[in-house]
Amino acid sequence: MTVKQLGLEELVAACGELGVPGVGLWREPVQAYGVEAAAKLVRDAGLAVTTLCRGGFLTAIDPHARVKAIDDNRAAIEEAAILGTDTLVLVSGGLPEGSKDLHGARERIAEALTELGPYAAERGVRLAIEPLHPMFASDRCVVSTLEQALDLAERFPAEQVGVCVDTYHVWWDDRAPAQIARAGAGGRLHAFQLADWTTPLPEGVLNGRGQLGDGAIDLRAWRALVEAAGYTGPIEVELFNDELWARNGREVLAETTERFTTHAT
Repeated sequence: MTVKQLGLEELVAACGELGVPGVGLWREPVQAYGVEAAAKLVRDAGLAVTTLCRGGFLTAIDPHARVKAIDDNRAAIEEAAILGTDTLVLVSGGLPEGSKDLHGARERIAEALTELGPYAAERGVRLAIEPLHPMFASDRCVVSTLEQALDLAERFPAEQVGVCVDTYHVWWDDRAPAQIARAGAGGRLHAFQLADWTTPLPEGVLNGRGQLGDGAIDLRAWRALVEAAGYTGPIEVELFNDELWARNGREVLAETTERFTTHAT
C-alpha cells in the first residue's frame, strides 16, 4: 500500500532491485491480478508475503451482513494460505449505522472470531487484530488500543488469534509498551508495522501517515520494544499518503528503504 501506484509486477521487480525480502499484500490488487498468479509471481521472485491485509469488518448487527462478512473473511483466509503468508491482518470494523454501543460491537467481533479462528488455524493462517487510533473508532475500528485487542485475542489460542502492532496507531498510548510485553509473553505478536505521525492531518484523516522520520514517533524505540518482547518476524512499512502516491513509485520505495535504515535500525 505504501506504493500502491505500482502494479504487482512493478512492485515485485522493484523489491528485487532494492533488496527488499518480503512484501505485505492487500487483497484488492491481488484479486485483480489473480490470487494464484500473484502467489506464483511473488514466489518466483524469491519474495516472502509477510502478511495479507485485510480481513475484519465484523461488527454488523444485520444477520445477512454478518453472514456476508464471515464469508468474506473465510475467503481472505484462503487467499492468505494460497499466497503463503501465515498472517491475515484484521481491521475489526466501526459502529454499525445508528449504533452507539462500543461494547456490543466488540462482542460481535469475538463471536465472529469463534468461527474464524479455527477456520484460519486449519489452513495455517493466524489472525492479527490491529488496533487503530481512536479517531477511527466510529467508522473503521472499535478496537482502539493494544489492551483491547489482546483482551479479544486472549479468548482464543495464540495460534489462532494475536495482534498487529502499528506504530501509527499506538504510539500515543503509554500502556502500549506493557501490552507489547504481554503479547510477546503470550506468543501473540503476529505482525509489526511502521509509519510516522505528522500533523496537520489531511481532510478525511485516513491518508495522513507520515514517511518514516518525518514525524513524532521514535520508531527505533518501538522496534526495540517488540524485539524485547520476542518478536523476530518481518517489519512492514505501511504508508497511506496521497503525496507519496502521486510520486514515482520506485523512487518512493527506494526512499522508504533508506528511511527504514536511518530511523528504524
